[in-house]
Parts: sequence; structure tokens; C-alpha cells
Amino acid sequence: MTLEEARAALHTARRVAVLTGAGVSAESGIPTFRDAQTGHWARFRPEDLASPGAYRRDPNMVWEWYAGRYRDVTRAQPNKAHHLLALLEREKGDGFFLATQNVDGLHARAGSERLVELHGNLSTARCEACGTVAPLPAPDTFTPPPTCPLCGSRMRPNIVWFGEFLPELALEAATRAFQEAEVALIVGTSGQVYPAAGLALETRRAGGVVIEVNPDETELTSSLTHSVRDVASKGLAALMGEA
Repeated sequence: MTLEEARAALHTARRVAVLTGAGVSAESGIPTFRDAQTGHWARFRPEDLASPGAYRRDPNMVWEWYAGRYRDVTRAQPNKAHHLLALLEREKGDGFFLATQNVDGLHARAGSERLVELHGNLSTARCEACGTVAPLPAPDTFTPPPTCPLCGSRMRPNIVWFGEFLPELALEAATRAFQEAEVALIVGTSGQVYPAAGLALETRRAGGVVIEVNPDETELTSSLTHSVRDVASKGLAALMGEA
């Protein structure tokens, strides 16, 4: 499939599903999960900061790290890739679905609404006792850990950690959307983290077209219909004729 054919397939498709990863937010200055461990945090492995075991051992340390990431993403702004996907949603209407592995909330801030955040969101916390999810205070007034507005118990970051399952309803909705999609876009993700990476294969098995936007070859490349070798904003602009 050529770029022109990929562009035509996206243009005519009534049902489009999109999976995004860290490469989409990189252009907003947000480091990938592993790149975020710099300075004081460079001596920690990801598992030291993002697992249930780490939180049980030292919840204050884990919250300190997440509070820093929360401040960083609050300062960041959606980039052209986020805005192009919001535009694509407006064009496709109910036939559009976006699943993101990112936890920065930038898709929603750019206007995306038909959206699931598979790995959670840095701007919210979840009660350890009753499960209530609530927004965090503004970064300049936030002192972790937060307490539940309903029961007063301690809250944890509302993030899917190593060893935890993705939210069941979100994953079911994403799987269904990719199974039904005529065209799926896989944007800025390495294809290494499952089960999210398997969504692309749901579309392929159903006979749909799967287009990757990534400057590098990924674990999924050989199984997909077409690859656009560029950063998210430029690759999406080329596919959508918005360059």
C-alpha cells in the first residue's frame, strides 16, 4: 500500500480506531516513562516507582515521583498530533474511537471525546478503600498523598502499574472498536506493551487496514498494512492531507 492509498483508505473509512503511545506526547516535551527517570530518580528502576509492591514499601516516595510528573504534564500543551486526532474525530463522528496508552490527559485537552485512557491519568487519584476516582488539586497547591473526598482514606495514583490489569471496560471498548474498524491508526507506540499492542492485530484479523505512524520500525511493523516513517504530527498530517 502506498501513502496515497493509505490516505484514501482513511478518508473513505466510516469506522476508524486509533491507538496512541508516548511518541504522540514527545512533541509536547513529555518524556517517555523511562526517560522521565532523570536526576534524583535516575537511580531507580521503573519497577521501583510504578508497582503495587513499591507503593506498599514506600507510598510517600512513589507519590513524590508522581507529583513531579503531574506538574510536568500540567505545564505541557497539546501538539499538532493531538489536534489532528481531535479533528479526525469530528470528521468521523460516532465512527471514531481513540485508545491511548498515555497518562498525560493531552488528548482530552485537545478536544478528543470518544476516548479511553488505558493506563490511567496523572491528574487523578483513586481511593485505596472505596475506589472513588477524583481529580488532584492544582499542582501548586498539591501536597501528596491526597485523601478521598468520600471516605477520607488515602488515595493512590490513578495509574495502571506493573503487574496490574488494564481497566476491563476500557479494554473491552477498545477491543470492540478495533475489531469493527475499517482503518486503524497506530501512532507513536513501540508495539511492545500488551494487551494494548494487540489491538492492531484485531483490525488485521477482521480484514481492516492498519497504518502505523512512527519514525522507527516497531514490533508490529511486519504485521501491518502500511507504515509512515515520521513523527506523529507530520505523519498524521500526511495521512489526513493537512500538511
